[in-house]
Amino acid sequence: MLTALEPSLVIALGLTLAFVALMLVGYVAIEAASQRRLVNRSLQSMQPSQLSGSDVRQQQLAVPAGRRLVLPTLERVSKRVLRFSPPAIIDRLDQELTYAGSPAGWDGQRLMAAKWLTGVGLGLLAVVVLPLSGFGLGGTVLAGLLGAVVGYYLPEWIVRSRAGRRQFEIRLALPDALDLMSITVEAGLSFDAALDRVSREMGGPLGDELYRVVQEMRLGKGRGEALRDLSGRTTVEELKAFVMAMVQAEIFGISVSRVLHVQADELRIKRRQFAEERAQKLPVKIVFPLILCIFPALFVVLLGPAAISIYESIILRN
Repeated sequence: MLTALEPSLVIALGLTLAFVALMLVGYVAIEAASQRRLVNRSLQSMQPSQLSGSDVRQQQLAVPAGRRLVLPTLERVSKRVLRFSPPAIIDRLDQELTYAGSPAGWDGQRLMAAKWLTGVGLGLLAVVVLPLSGFGLGGTVLAGLLGAVVGYYLPEWIVRSRAGRRQFEIRLALPDALDLMSITVEAGLSFDAALDRVSREMGGPLGDELYRVVQEMRLGKGRGEALRDLSGRTTVEELKAFVMAMVQAEIFGISVSRVLHVQADELRIKRRQFAEERAQKLPVKIVFPLILCIFPALFVVLLGPAAISIYESIILRN
């Protein structure tokens, strides 16, 4: 019965299953919002609501269709998956999402649900499509297991990649941010005002994190506590050292301007050393592209005519 299916039907079925399996992964990559939008949305939700029924409906319709369809599905699946998932794994996924910037609408439970859905989707895709292409039972089962494993870990890999890229951007922008803070503090602004000014001028992941610190302090959280929370949302060791220095300066009454100046000088030196280290690793990374891509083309150009001459003079003559 399977061999009687039209090729167009097989292709349509495969594309449909692939779309369903990868829809959630694409949603993680496309619909991820910045931390600033999350903070603004939280602050707006704290204000008294004065929306009428029609306004609420318009606000709901303004939400992208993908979010209205995907998030409720993840919510239902996550409630069932949570019963079989250890709390330690959910906490680890929450932490990875925090490093990635806390995409709006996502938490550890929904990410776990996305992992299960993509795993099952890719596994079923391989099991359904490969037999129609002539694969045997053993190859189909192996491909189904491989697809399930890849689909299960794919959402987490995407989140980790986003987190690594975000932490790298924070690390590169930190020395410039401290320079701006040092200049604004020496110009007469307080540290809180300097933090607010730098967060608005910098932009990017570091600007979003600093803006969140400013908003938390405005809502009543202490400066030290807000800075320690900032340290917990990042893996950048330089930022953790800066937070520790500022907390100690607040405790012992050390001049903030002096601390900022020293930290900015140290981070500028570390950034230069980091760039030199990456430059020294570059020749090693170039070896494999040279061997696999450039050298074969050179050998064809240099040795090709000689090989043709040898072939014509020796092999054809014999």
